[in-house]
Amino acid sequence: MKSLEELKAIKAKMQDKVVLRKSSGDIRIVVGMATCGIAAGARPVLNAFVEGINQAGLGESVIVTQTGCIGICQYEPVVEVYTKDTEKVTYVKMTAEKAAEVIEKHIKGGKPVAEYTINANKK
Repeated sequence: MKSLEELKAIKAKMQDKVVLRKSSGDIRIVVGMATCGIAAGARPVLNAFVEGINQAGLGESVIVTQTGCIGICQYEPVVEVYTKDTEKVTYVKMTAEKAAEVIEKHIKGGKPVAEYTINANKK
């Protein structure tokens, strides 16, 4: 069992790793973390979004969260981006590298990365 001081130190150390539910939520990034998503590599994708948002200093306006099954397992890992001004954008077959590009172009630049969306990946 950890002491209260040790737990507080762990919390302080990890605080910048968690952007969940602490922003105004102008933009919400939701990563599918059901078993199919995790098996397909969603955990590194979630970590890439959390770290990328923190590094970009966007924690006040962007919330990163996770959800269970989104229902399109063949496209995992799946990420949905919600903004106040536009419709939801669903990104599929995501990787940590693609997450960095989405942060740069979509979250910071305002333009979705069309080639990573579900519409570009339907056959």
